Amino acid sequence: MAAAAATKAKLPLDLNEESTGAPLGKDPKNPERDSKVSRMGTASIPRLITEFAIPAILGMVVNGAYNVVDSIFLGQAMGEIGLSAATVANPIMIVFMAISMLIGNGGNALAALRLGEGRRVDAEISLGNTVLLSVVVSAIVGIAALNPAVIDSLLTLSSATDDVRPYAHAFLQIICFGFIFQCIGMGVNNFVRTAGAPNRALVTMLIGLVVSLVFNYLFVLRFGWGVEGSALATIIGQGASCVSVLWYFIFTKKVPLKLHFRYMTPHLKVIGTILSLGFASFAVQAGMAVVNFVINMLVKYGALSPIGADDALASIGVVQRIAMFTVLPLVGVAVAIQPLLGFNYGAKLIDRVRKTLWCGIAGATVLGTVMWAVVHLFPEAIVGVFGITHPGLVDFTVFALKVQLFMLPFVGFQIVGSNYFQATGQPLKSIVLSLTRQILFLVPLLFALPEVLPQIMSQFTGLDALYFATPLADFLSIFTTVIFIIVEMRRLKKLERGEIEAKF
Repeated sequence: MAAAAATKAKLPLDLNEESTGAPLGKDPKNPERDSKVSRMGTASIPRLITEFAIPAILGMVVNGAYNVVDSIFLGQAMGEIGLSAATVANPIMIVFMAISMLIGNGGNALAALRLGEGRRVDAEISLGNTVLLSVVVSAIVGIAALNPAVIDSLLTLSSATDDVRPYAHAFLQIICFGFIFQCIGMGVNNFVRTAGAPNRALVTMLIGLVVSLVFNYLFVLRFGWGVEGSALATIIGQGASCVSVLWYFIFTKKVPLKLHFRYMTPHLKVIGTILSLGFASFAVQAGMAVVNFVINMLVKYGALSPIGADDALASIGVVQRIAMFTVLPLVGVAVAIQPLLGFNYGAKLIDRVRKTLWCGIAGATVLGTVMWAVVHLFPEAIVGVFGITHPGLVDFTVFALKVQLFMLPFVGFQIVGSNYFQATGQPLKSIVLSLTRQILFLVPLLFALPEVLPQIMSQFTGLDALYFATPLADFLSIFTTVIFIIVEMRRLKKLERGEIEAKF
């Protein structure tokens, strides 16, 4: 009797069967539902990656488009002051994206591993605790936003000038109140892909973007509501995505994963695993936010240049947004192959794990090369979309854009490589690699190069030097990732021969 009670107490973390009593892949009532997941271990890998990658890439582009859409509408309606307000708010918005990915990607990685082991209930517990974490964190953000001092401190950290501060404050406060929609609409959306419905995952994101575009046009350009209208349009769009995601897991029939209220009970072990697996994704986005904070802080070099501090802030914001937008498709490839890597690693199909990794790297490299070519062929047109028209400012922004994205064709290797370790339950390695590109290498270079480069090459100013830091940091992080992947390939061979055991 005691033994039975102990077994029952362990069920939430160790159950290998669904509530019907049927293991994953053997549910006689709903074979179609299970086949959507089990095919990740049997179907053609290139075909699966193509199927998963196209909607994942488009989904990441759609998600990143929220920030770009804000900038475009504000730039067209308000000019440089609107762009500067969006630039100041951008690092905080990236932090919000980082939190969404911390919770969503971590929970999704755990769910994919558990599905690979045939443990559906554990995967559903991961889904439930992911939604719970999203609600709790969003409530904390909303309560913090009620205190004006909190937002003012963040704007000070983001180097808001006196002219820009009131616009950025109004924009950011509204975004904070609607954070719950982003956290679920973006983070939990990853589970839709793992449930074998990548096209549905894209549709949920597209719904939000279309709604945001329509309301941005109405609120900003037609009604003249400025930054408040843009922020409202953004959270309305994210709310539409959030509703679509929750509808899928609650009301849609024959889905491999369901959102059950009973599985939203907090499990500390599950929550800890979610956060550890998601920290690498968080580190990438948080690192991007730190870089934005640092670059905004170093806008002092713009005050020493002919374009001035406010124009430098606007130019920096445009370059950072374009750079983020070009990286998102590469992140999309990494996100797309995550459930394939996790499922096959959990099922100990090592050859499929290797093939998925190398196909993902190849796809990201091709994408990076294409975007690099587009940026170099049409830089003036791209910059002009954001409302930058002054000839001197256009020339500087184009120069900065080309320099910062110099290593773009090879960045996909680093992003996919670091994400591989997250997907296969090796969070520490993934965290280290994620930190190299944005924090360990780039931040020190951002402080050092503006002081050093003008001394070595007098034709460059301190403001110019800010952009040379990125390709140099990219090279160092790619080299580090190569070493990690070489070591990992040797480990996989030992795992395949049964010399070691996988732990996750």
